[in-house]
Amino acid sequence: MSEELTQSHKDKLMSDLKLVIADAEELLKLTAGNVGDKASEMRIRMQARMEQAKADLVDLQDMAVVRVRDAGRAADAYVQDNPWRAVGIAAGVGLVVGMLISRR
Repeated sequence: MSEELTQSHKDKLMSDLKLVIADAEELLKLTAGNVGDKASEMRIRMQARMEQAKADLVDLQDMAVVRVRDAGRAADAYVQDNPWRAVGIAAGVGLVVGMLISRR
C-alpha cells in the first residue's frame, strides 16, 4: 500500500516538474524581447538549467522503467520457481479482498 502511495507521489512530482518546466520555457519565450546584459545572462542560465532539468527527468523516468521491469522479472521468476505457493498467496489475497468487499 505504501509502495502505491509512494509511486503516486512520484507520479505527481513528475507531472508537477513537467508543468514547471513548461511554464519556465513559456516565461523565457515571453521575456525574449527584453534587452540588457543581466536579462540575457539570466535567460542563458535559465535555459541551461531547463535543459538539465529535462535531462534529469528523462533519467528518472528511465530508472523507473528499469525498476518496474526488474520487479516484473523477479515476480515472474518467483512464480516460475514456486507455482503452488504463488497460487496459495493469490487465493489468500483474493479471499481477504472478497471478505472486505462483502462487509460493505
